[in-house]
Amino acid sequence: MSDINDELTAGYRRFRADQWPAARAEYEALAQGQKPHTLIVACSDSRADPALIFDAAPGQLFVVRNVANLVPPYEPDGLLHGVSAALEFGVKVLNVKRIVVMGHAHCGGVNAMLNGAPDSCADFVAPWVAQGSAVVRRVAEEVSEDQVEGAAEEAVVRLSIENLRTFPWIAEREAAGELTLTGLHFGIADGVLRALTNKSRFEPLA
Repeated sequence: MSDINDELTAGYRRFRADQWPAARAEYEALAQGQKPHTLIVACSDSRADPALIFDAAPGQLFVVRNVANLVPPYEPDGLLHGVSAALEFGVKVLNVKRIVVMGHAHCGGVNAMLNGAPDSCADFVAPWVAQGSAVVRRVAEEVSEDQVEGAAEEAVVRLSIENLRTFPWIAEREAAGELTLTGLHFGIADGVLRALTNKSRFEPLA
């Protein structure tokens, strides 16, 4: 394992020594198959890990992470769609009962939507975040300067929720009461989760 970062190696050894003995039976059962109750679309940001935030055990969450927690609209065109593939598997095969889109504070992807992606990220990041640029820039014009960042991050969560409903097999399950869609925003500095409601801004979870 000499090619693996020393911090990763040390973490693995702690896992094997401190967690694996107690969790072994659980992992052996999970080896027979998974049945997560929730699919989470989250940002790749290292500071907003869904498993830590929700104190989730292995097998409970089916997590899809990408820059700025974006869900593109339904587009079955035969091309490569990683997020859509994960959604299809989670909903149709794993039969998750909830899809959560979780944004977070100080999101670099949302900042790129507002101010442009770094020049070094023109191949993939720039076209990826472009799908949210119009939405966040419109929101930026509607709020005060000190609220732009948070309002834009919430707007991206709303956009992803709207795009989820363009998938017919998601919309059908939601209409039938078999699937719930939830939008959340995580505050990195305060650790507070805020939820999408019918109000203009997200509300802290009780």
